[in-house]
Amino acid sequence: MLLITPHVSIADDEIELSAIRAQGAGGQNVNKVSSAIHLRFDINASTLPDVYKERLLELRDKRISKEGIIVIKAQQFRTQEKNKISALSRLQELIKSVTLVQKNRRPTKPTKGSQKRRLDGKTIRGKTKALRGKVSD
Repeated sequence: MLLITPHVSIADDEIELSAIRAQGAGGQNVNKVSSAIHLRFDINASTLPDVYKERLLELRDKRISKEGIIVIKAQQFRTQEKNKISALSRLQELIKSVTLVQKNRRPTKPTKGSQKRRLDGKTIRGKTKALRGKVSD
């Protein structure tokens, strides 16, 4: 059971985990041991609330396919257990990211004082630069 929020969780049978051989250098065990984890999670077939499903499918994330399947490959660690924990935590973080509702931005205007200070600074800077011109005899 993967806990997302106190009220939302994902059952273990919805997450498909498979062990694969990791890429890159690994010493003697690289061709013998399947230590990397390939995680697959079908968004449409899951028991997540519909709001979360919609938000996940709207995300522009390369880990989410067009069919709505999240694919995560974890091969950072040397042991299968640590890679499994890593893959599950990355899935959890991805789903948690859509649970947060962003606040609407209220457009603000600069204050009169800040506008005046900015223009005064520009005037002073312009006078300083004007003094750098060629000196005429």
